[in-house]
Amino acid sequence: MTDATQLTDEYWMQFAYEQAAIAASKQEIPVGAIIVSQNQIIGAGYNAPISLNDPTAHAEVQALRQACANLNNYRLPEDSVLYVTLEPCTMCVGALIHARVSKVVFGATEPKAGSLISARKLFETGYYNHQFDIEAGCLNEQCSKQLSDFFKMRREQKRLQRLQEKSLNDQNHNSNHVK
Repeated sequence: MTDATQLTDEYWMQFAYEQAAIAASKQEIPVGAIIVSQNQIIGAGYNAPISLNDPTAHAEVQALRQACANLNNYRLPEDSVLYVTLEPCTMCVGALIHARVSKVVFGATEPKAGSLISARKLFETGYYNHQFDIEAGCLNEQCSKQLSDFFKMRREQKRLQRLQEKSLNDQNHNSNHVK
């Protein structure tokens, strides 16, 4: 490993990006997250709500669960940084507040559900007893492309499925008329 002083946000975000690739390989929305403390990954996770039948199984929550289990504590160390490929939603921001993460670094913004700088801007309300630092746009282009490629592939799969269904319906319709 390189000298700890040389480890950059981009360096750590690559690990979150790899977690997102695992999610994509399992047909989950490709979001990945890691938690770093003292220049070590203490938790990692990827989106898995479909495969786990768990609506809370977002990448951030998965990484929090692993980090907290590794530490045997529901609170994270003061230097903990979450790296995630997509701006966290409201549920994940709440979990990060309760875990006392010190900083969140994310790649792509989420215009519809992002709760830090996009749609909701939760910290602007002033209601929270803990707030963390936010850094947006780390490897933004790479993270955004991973998401857009996934949704493009998914739309193509749905289009092909509709064509197959139409073809089967046409065949059934034609065979009914031949009798």
